[in-house]
Amino acid sequence: VQLQASGGGKVQPGGSLRLSCVVSGLRFDSLSMSWYRQGSGKEREGVSCVSWSGGSRYYADSVKGRFTLSRDNAKNTVYLQMNNVKPEDTAVYYCAVDTRRSVWSSVISGVGMDYWGKGTQVTVSS
Repeated sequence: VQLQASGGGKVQPGGSLRLSCVVSGLRFDSLSMSWYRQGSGKEREGVSCVSWSGGSRYYADSVKGRFTLSRDNAKNTVYLQMNNVKPEDTAVYYCAVDTRRSVWSSVISGVGMDYWGKGTQVTVSS
């Protein structure tokens, strides 16, 4: 099983980035998928999640209206489109998957996730 995240970098406030996470070794359409982030000196935070069925979605209050999670089952890829980024969005971003249809709250917190990708750094600075 492998999760490969990419797309991070340095961006100016108000700019945009799109993170990608390619999943291999798992049946993609049966997975709940999430993006998390951890800023320097901060706890890990659930940014956005989508359930395996697509029927449930979560966005942290801090990113609502600015970030959009999408998935392309044909490409085994989940995306996080980040618009109007702010300095407080600076963090290492991680993608993760849940294979067991865990309780939604554990998906949001990350406790229920089974596999994690290596993080990709996002820095928002002028």
